[in-house]
Amino acid sequence: MVLQGAACLSNHADTVDALNVFPVPDGDTGTNMNLSMTSGSKEVKNNTGDHLGKVSTALSKGLLMGARGNSGVILSQLFRGFGKSVESKAVLNAKDFAEALDAGVASAYKAVMKPVEGTILTVAKDAAKKAVEAAETEEDITKLMEITLEEAKASLKRTPDLLPVLKEVGVVDSGGQGLVHVYEGFLAELKGEKISDSPSSPSMDELVSAEHHIGVQGFMNTEDIEFGYCTEFMVKFEEKKLQDHPYDEMKFREDLSELGDSLLVISDDEVAKVHIHTEEPGKALSQGQLYGSLIKMKIENMREQHTEIVGEGHRAAEKPSKPKEKQPYAIITVAMGEGVSELFKSIGATGVIEGGQTMNPSTEDIVKAIEESNAERVIILPNNKNIIMAAEQAAEVVEMEAVVVPTKTVPQGMASLLAFNPSAELAENGETMTDALQHVKTGQVTFAVRDTSIDGISIKKDDHMGIAESKIVTSGNSRFETVKKLLEHMIDEESEIITVLYGEDSPVDEVSKIEAFIEECYPEVEVEIHNGKQPLYSYILSVE
Repeated sequence: MVLQGAACLSNHADTVDALNVFPVPDGDTGTNMNLSMTSGSKEVKNNTGDHLGKVSTALSKGLLMGARGNSGVILSQLFRGFGKSVESKAVLNAKDFAEALDAGVASAYKAVMKPVEGTILTVAKDAAKKAVEAAETEEDITKLMEITLEEAKASLKRTPDLLPVLKEVGVVDSGGQGLVHVYEGFLAELKGEKISDSPSSPSMDELVSAEHHIGVQGFMNTEDIEFGYCTEFMVKFEEKKLQDHPYDEMKFREDLSELGDSLLVISDDEVAKVHIHTEEPGKALSQGQLYGSLIKMKIENMREQHTEIVGEGHRAAEKPSKPKEKQPYAIITVAMGEGVSELFKSIGATGVIEGGQTMNPSTEDIVKAIEESNAERVIILPNNKNIIMAAEQAAEVVEMEAVVVPTKTVPQGMASLLAFNPSAELAENGETMTDALQHVKTGQVTFAVRDTSIDGISIKKDDHMGIAESKIVTSGNSRFETVKKLLEHMIDEESEIITVLYGEDSPVDEVSKIEAFIEECYPEVEVEIHNGKQPLYSYILSVE
């Protein structure tokens, strides 16, 4: 049922995205729910046992770690409560199933400080209530699921009556729609039906809803946004800190509620996950640090995002853009940092999508970039292992020919782009550009967010870490020394070119010292220095 539910949601993720009408672009509901459910289903696939409670626990764990955005967090809570209800049961009857759905609703409502009716919460609550009532007399779990799904759909239709913005825009709640698709997958499995692996084509009504979505940002003025930073982070509990500050989920939630709104807090025995809109993200992070170390942090300026979306909408309305002339080829790449983006454009990239670590573009973002390129053939360079799957999904849904070169880093993306031959066929370019990845090594220098020990290397919080090909090879409190040791690890007798991209926090004098070190210790190697202006990573190194 979980796998079928995930497949059904995945097939309809784009149309659920089109229903996302909240006034601030806080993630795409369909994509976030899809990624969250996918994470849960992967844990289920890895669970080889036949104990239903253990399968539910695996689902809950996968959803918790993979949840993205409000809708993903709420979805994870629905199945967290479900899993807690059935964790000791190897088999469920209809009444058990109904009660587990209801337990999930209780968990989800508890996680949201100010529940809003007319959302996924309402759809889940109404469906669970009907399931509990029906289970008093109905013992056939398939028939019970039919009743549950029917009520979920009815509740979804009522959401515009409960949430004014939905009625104003003319759509139903996107999160509720996503949940309905999950339940449709559940019922299909119980009936022995197979959900198609290919996404469904949107109906005319859905396309109209998508157009409504495009303009909805105009319903709010940027200055009306009270809390401007969408802040998400996870706290990994530490025993020493918990001795001084025993963790109480309700108190933690109450303390955070004073800093903003749209608050969600969920936790288990190991981690707590937080989502909040606030003016003071630093204070929210400090609250989390009372209980442990921070992991998976993401902070977005919603005022800037809103201004850009409204501005683009107004400009488009004032003056239609002249369509681009059809090009034989387009190369779409992903990059973070103004300097990195300009570097990609200078060596041949047609379009650059802003994104990367902590900010993975959605499938929809990549599709739009492909379509806007107006090319017959498109090559996509994700430059991050977490974006490759979204890129491949985008390549499948666009009408033009598209291929993804599985670049995992910016240096791989640059090496691949330089191997492009405009006279070659798409398949040939795909192979040649993929082969080019074998001839480049990537190094990255960033900071540690917590104490840990990996591969025999002791790492302290705020240490500078040298990462070679996704493996931490050195760590210390001196960033310059970390860069030196990383280069020593990467450079060998066959190395010919070193490219250094320095980030927005890297001082010019330190960059000069690094350049001097390379020229002195490796005189036979050519050095290129570029201001990448990238966040998070002080240095990105390429050795060819």
